[in-house]
Amino acid sequence: MEMDDNRRRRSMIIYVLIAFVVYMLLNAFLFPNIRAGMQVETVPYSTFTTALSEKKVKEVTYTVDSAPEARYTLKGEKDRAYVTTVPQNDTEVWQLIRGSGADTTVDIKSQSGGIWLYYLLTIFGPILVFLGLGWWLNRRMKKAMGDDAPSMNFGGGFGMGGGLGKSGARIVASKDVGVTFKDVAGQEEAKESLKEVVDFLENPGRYEDIGAKLPRGALLVGPPGTGKTLMAKAVAGEAGVPFFSISGSEFVEMFVGRGAAKVRDLFKQANEKAPCIVFIDEIDTIGKRRDGGGFSGNDEREQTLNQLLTEMDGFDNHKGIVVLAATNRPDTLDPALTRPGRFDRRIPVELPDLRGRQAILELHAKDVKTQAPLDLTAIARATPGASGADLANIINEGALRAVRMGRRRATQDDFEESVEVVIAGQQRRSTVLSDHEKRVVAYHEVGHALVAASQTHSAPVTKITIVPRTSGALGYTMQVEQDEKFLTTRQEALNKLAVYCGGRAAEELIFNEMTTGAANDIEQATRLARNMVTRFGMSDEFGMMALGTVQNAYLNQDTSLTCAPGTAERVDEDVKQLMAEARSKALQILRENKFKLHEIAHYLYKKETITGEEFMTLLERENPLMAGQDSSAS
Repeated sequence: MEMDDNRRRRSMIIYVLIAFVVYMLLNAFLFPNIRAGMQVETVPYSTFTTALSEKKVKEVTYTVDSAPEARYTLKGEKDRAYVTTVPQNDTEVWQLIRGSGADTTVDIKSQSGGIWLYYLLTIFGPILVFLGLGWWLNRRMKKAMGDDAPSMNFGGGFGMGGGLGKSGARIVASKDVGVTFKDVAGQEEAKESLKEVVDFLENPGRYEDIGAKLPRGALLVGPPGTGKTLMAKAVAGEAGVPFFSISGSEFVEMFVGRGAAKVRDLFKQANEKAPCIVFIDEIDTIGKRRDGGGFSGNDEREQTLNQLLTEMDGFDNHKGIVVLAATNRPDTLDPALTRPGRFDRRIPVELPDLRGRQAILELHAKDVKTQAPLDLTAIARATPGASGADLANIINEGALRAVRMGRRRATQDDFEESVEVVIAGQQRRSTVLSDHEKRVVAYHEVGHALVAASQTHSAPVTKITIVPRTSGALGYTMQVEQDEKFLTTRQEALNKLAVYCGGRAAEELIFNEMTTGAANDIEQATRLARNMVTRFGMSDEFGMMALGTVQNAYLNQDTSLTCAPGTAERVDEDVKQLMAEARSKALQILRENKFKLHEIAHYLYKKETITGEEFMTLLERENPLMAGQDSSAS
C-alpha cells in the first residue's frame, strides 16, 4: 500500500507539471497582453514620443524601475493601451509629457514585493488550482468506487485514473445472491452436473482425500432464454460463496491492453474473495477462435483472450475459484479455451421438454393470483420449443390480460390467449379486411386444417382464426401434439409438407388465383424439404448423404451446402419435386372434401375464430343440409 501511495504521489507531480506547461503555453500563445480587461500592445519608444509631440496621448502611467516602462492610452480609444520601454536617464521624455497635457501617474514599484506577487499569481496560483482539482477528482472517484477502493492512480499512461484497468465486475455477496436450485425448473440434467461443483465448494476435503481436483471452469451452452445466467447464480447461492458477474463485452476497450488488465483485476479480486464463483456471460465476445494465418484482425480481443487463458491456468485450484461461462455460440470458441484444464465441463442447457415446460410454468404461476380450474399442462403442450424466458413471458402476459379485462385473478383463458400473443402477437382489430379478402383468408386457413385432419400421423387442430395479428399474420391454424415427440418419420414430414401447401391449394381450388398470404407457408415448407434432402437423408436420389452443415445450432440454425455446384442444382430439383408432390396431395384432399371446405369456411367467416372441437364436429357431421342450417343459425 505504501508503494502505491508513493507511485500515486509521483504520478500527481507529473500530472501537475504537465498541466502547468499546458497553462504556460496557453498563456503565451492564446492570451497574450490581455490585462485588466483591456488589450495592450507593445510599441517602440519612437511611437510614444511621436504621440506625445502630436498631443494625442490621454493618460500616461510611468513605472520607475530598473527598466522604466510607460503605459499610455490615446484620445478616442477606450479598449486599447500601449506599452513601451523608456531608456535610462532620459530627461527629454518628461518635457514631452508635460507639453502634451496628458494626465500622468508615477508608479514606484517595490523591487521585492512586486516580483513575488507576480510569480505567485502567474505560476503558483495555477499549480494550486490544479492540485485542488486533482484532489477533488480523487475524492469523487474514490467515493464512486467505494470507501475501501484504492486512490486514483494518475500513472500508467493516464489510463488507470478513469478506472479503465478495473474489471467492472458486479460482486454479489453470498448472502445477497438470493437464488438457489429451487428457483430453477426444467433443467434437471444441468442441475445435476452443477451440484457436484457446489458440493466441492462446500466440502473440498472429501475430494482432496482421494486426489480429485475441482473443475476449473464449466461452460453453459444453450439457446437464448434457457436460464444459463440463472443457473450460475443458483450455484453461488447453493454454495454460499460470493458471485462475480461480468459480460464478455465489458472486457472490450478502445485502448489495446485494457481488456487484459480487466481480466487480471477480475482474477485478483476473485483470489482475494475465494472461494467464489466467477461468471462470464456471452464469453464468445472475447473467446472467438484465433485465426491460423498469424495476421491478427483484432489485437485487443486476442490479448484479452490470451490473458484469460493465462489466468485460468495460473490460479490456485485449491482455493475454490470456479469460472462459469455462458454462450449460445460454442462452435466459435477457441479450442485452447474449451480444453480440459480450463473449461473442463460443457453443460448443455437445452430447451425444456413437456415436463420441464410444465414445471417452469408452475414456478412462475406461483407469483400470480390465479383462478381455478387451471390446466398448465395444456399450456405446456401448446408451447413446444419455448424457452424458459418465453414461458415466463406467457405467464406475465396472462396476468396483464386479466388486469386489462378488469379481473383480480388470471384464468385459463388468459394464459391460452397469452400463448397466441407470444407466438403471433396481439390481435389487430384496427385492420379491417374486405369481404373478399376475409373469405380468401377463411378458405386458406380451413385448407390447412382439412389437409391436417384428413391425414394420419398429423397433429390435431386445436384452433382456427382469421383475426389479424400484430406479427403480420392475417390468420393461423394451430396444431398441438398430444404427446412430446423427438423423432419425425419421413411420412410425417411429407404430411407436414402437404399441410403447409393446404392454404395455397384451397385458394387455387376455390378462387382459381394465388395471393401473397402463403409466403410464410412456402418458406417453412421449403426449409423442411431442403432439410429432408440435405440433412435427414430422406431423398430417394441422394439417400444417406449429408449435403449441408448447420451453422449456429442454438440460434437461427441456418444450413450451408457442402457439395459441388452441380450437386446443389440437383438438390434444388429434388426439393422442387417434393414441394410439387405435397401440393398435388393437398389439392387431391381438398377436392375430395370440397363440400366440407365450403361449409367450414363459411362458418369460420361468420365466427372469425373456432376451436378444434367445433372444427371436428363440423367435419364429422353426416347430414350436409342440417350442418348448413346449424352453421347459418349460429
